[in-house]
Amino acid sequence: MSEITDEPRIAQKAPYRAELLAGYRYAWCACGLSKMQPWCDGSHTSTRTGIKPVVWTQEKDATMFLCGCKHTGSKPRCNGTHKSL
Repeated sequence: MSEITDEPRIAQKAPYRAELLAGYRYAWCACGLSKMQPWCDGSHTSTRTGIKPVVWTQEKDATMFLCGCKHTGSKPRCNGTHKSL
């Protein structure tokens, strides 16, 4: 079995634009391994990353720019960190 790591993989060096709907539950991939970016597909459990997704229920319809590099300081929102990686 692979070693546990807390370092996320960079999925892309740009944000994902997401149209979010009120009342829906979302799970943003924080490990960078999901094949359904920016959403979690459970890859963190089979690869033993030690990183858990950010889960929330959206309060109102909104457009959000979600972090693609997985190193943002404002998870799950992009804060421009990808520009320095």
